[in-house]
Amino acid sequence: MVLFVLCIKAELDGVESLSLLKNTNICFSVRNPLSDYETREKIVFDPSETLEQDEGDREPPHHFAVRWEGQKKFSTLIVLDEEGAKSAFKKMKKKGGKKKGGGGGEADVPRDMTADDSGEYVPVLAMECRGVEPYAFHPLGNEFKVTSSGGAVFEEDVDLSEGDWGDYDEENDEAVGVNEFESKIISV
Repeated sequence: MVLFVLCIKAELDGVESLSLLKNTNICFSVRNPLSDYETREKIVFDPSETLEQDEGDREPPHHFAVRWEGQKKFSTLIVLDEEGAKSAFKKMKKKGGKKKGGGGGEADVPRDMTADDSGEYVPVLAMECRGVEPYAFHPLGNEFKVTSSGGAVFEEDVDLSEGDWGDYDEENDEAVGVNEFESKIISV
């Protein structure tokens, strides 16, 4: 099992928090860690739903599965909930796991991005992977929720696929924006 963390970075303008929604489709590109040429581009799944399994399956419930060429077993990806992520990070620390893919606090337990994090990478999603490696995140639109500094919530049409999003908080007479959106996936 390898733990991967999706980290996002953006400049927040008039935004209190940027949150990854738990019950919407998300899109990743994945590869076979044992092969340079086997990839699956832009796979889409809902982290709130696991795939149906046969009664005799030994694998735990998972969100995505692929059988790479020449492999007998499926490779799986499981999106961890908050408790699962805390437990996985605790296990990694006990085993002496080292943070890969960058320094700083990037490999912490996933959380919402806040105004204080503007311009810094923040972990928003943890995935437990067996035989599959996510390497790119592709925003589809509508997978993020924005809460303005005044408390207005924007859940629809928050599309970061172009790297920028903006709206207007009429109640507080304030422009709201997420700019220069970037993402990266690190292994822990």
